[in-house]
Amino acid sequence: MLWKIVLAVVLVWIALAVIGALVKGLFWLFVLGAIVAGVYMLVKAVSGHDEKSGATRP
Repeated sequence: MLWKIVLAVVLVWIALAVIGALVKGLFWLFVLGAIVAGVYMLVKAVSGHDEKSGATRP
């Protein structure tokens, strides 16, 4: 019974280590994506074009 508990604790520890490494690695990718999206929306707002619909004007 003790070995099952030790095995469970080790597995949880390894899982948390892997998840932590993934979050740490993907955090900067998320920040970069948020910056790119913000710059895109800023440029779209400042450009002044009123192309909210994809339809062509007659």
